[in-house]
Amino acid sequence: MAKISCYENATRLGSMDPVAYIAILSLVLLFLLHRLLGLASRNGKNKSMGLPPSPPAIPFLGHLHLVKTPFHAALAGLAARHGPVFSMRMGSRRAVVVSSPDAAKECFTEHDVAFANRPLFPSQKLVSFGGNSLSMASYGPYWRNLRRVAAVQLLSAHRVACMSPVISAEVRAMVRRMDRAAAAAPGGAARVQMKRRLFEVSLSVLMETIARTKTSRTEADADAGMSPEAQVFKQIVDDIVPHLGTANLWDYLPVLRWFDVFGVINKLVAAVSRRDVFLRRLIDAERRREAAAAATKSEPEVYTDTMIKSLCANMFGAGTETTSTTTEWAMALLLNHPEKIQKAQAEIYAAVGTSSLITPDDVPRLSYIQSIITETLRLYPAAPLLLPHECSADCTVGGYDVPRGTMLLVNVYAIHRDPAVWEDPSVFWPERFEDGKAEGRLLMPFGMERRKCPGETFALGTVGLVLGSLLQCFDWDRVDGAMVDMTESGGLTIPMAVPLEAMCRPRAAMHDVLQELWYMV
Repeated sequence: MAKISCYENATRLGSMDPVAYIAILSLVLLFLLHRLLGLASRNGKNKSMGLPPSPPAIPFLGHLHLVKTPFHAALAGLAARHGPVFSMRMGSRRAVVVSSPDAAKECFTEHDVAFANRPLFPSQKLVSFGGNSLSMASYGPYWRNLRRVAAVQLLSAHRVACMSPVISAEVRAMVRRMDRAAAAAPGGAARVQMKRRLFEVSLSVLMETIARTKTSRTEADADAGMSPEAQVFKQIVDDIVPHLGTANLWDYLPVLRWFDVFGVINKLVAAVSRRDVFLRRLIDAERRREAAAAATKSEPEVYTDTMIKSLCANMFGAGTETTSTTTEWAMALLLNHPEKIQKAQAEIYAAVGTSSLITPDDVPRLSYIQSIITETLRLYPAAPLLLPHECSADCTVGGYDVPRGTMLLVNVYAIHRDPAVWEDPSVFWPERFEDGKAEGRLLMPFGMERRKCPGETFALGTVGLVLGSLLQCFDWDRVDGAMVDMTESGGLTIPMAVPLEAMCRPRAAMHDVLQELWYMV
């Protein structure tokens, strides 16, 4: 019987369509070649375990079929099956995904220089002035100069301290508008679209501190969601950010770019054009930074308009989206845990009182507010996969080979929720950070080492003041008593899938202070 079956199978193969036969034979040969090359690679590198393990791939696409939204959550699921260091093939690009604290530390300490580069995707090239922005520039003299300007002249602790009066004024203006909206609402409680309010205050701070100009909103527009400038810039950000994440298939499949199947190119080009007009208007109004303006006179070939625009684009883009998103998540978490709101308000009243508004100097003294912010960044880091890195030299991570040119994705979202490190990792529990109880555990919402975000001090100070002011001045309730939907969306950042709305009512204890704000301009 066996001989008959073999004969029958051979007969069937012989009668198979030649094209199909060649296709099957080619796949078999490719599979065997892949296995042989893999064995040769392992035998030639006996100091490591070879390439990191990977999920099953399919021809041409590699692992693109595993790309799901949100991508950071999909990668966390893959890490649970394949380990804290695994590899993927995104089209023709090789990637290594790191999902453990130890592996992340290894990447950014022992191999920090090797991973200091960025892969330049077509979408990022469009929005980063050809790869010349601070966030996307290759590691080298040009990037170091950009970094120095940002870290020393724009975002240093001294510079952020100088911004404090402006930040305070813009936060007071936000509180004043919300108080007026509540006074005009039925029952004295206003329904607030949090992201719009938070985005506007972040943009207003940056416009005044960087561009020395104010938004054109009038105080009569208390019920308006956003100023005209904030509306324009938020639409620009909303049109750009979703196409910059590492899950953007358009970056990996040239066929999608050739035919622009989803219209991505047109959308990005249009959004970038509007962004450049927005920035050009600010630059033309004033050459913004005193230090940069002086430098352009002495070194115009270095401090070009492109360099200035790229720095501003990074600051305005990251400074508005990440701070507003972080504060929105913090408020969402607190609304689902009202007992945490009461504890935070008690701390504020004990430290600051009810006769004056919280100031930037008060924020560092509010330890529970700091714990809320830290816990929010643990659960919902603004950039859950950071920005992708690219390996510039062969190295090993977690004992595995990482060849030069490999893209590195650090899943901060998964690292922050590692059950081996954090007790009840998915639970919102700010108390875990009180009294140094979490000291020594890796948190990296702003990245690490050379490519760490230089805006950390500004972001934490702004979020702290905004969040503290909202809790000091208002009582908060969920809309219709329903639990807040905590579903995550995807992209470069980690926005809420359903934008947060909440009911705010001015606190009676703050009545006199809030009334004084009505007469401030």
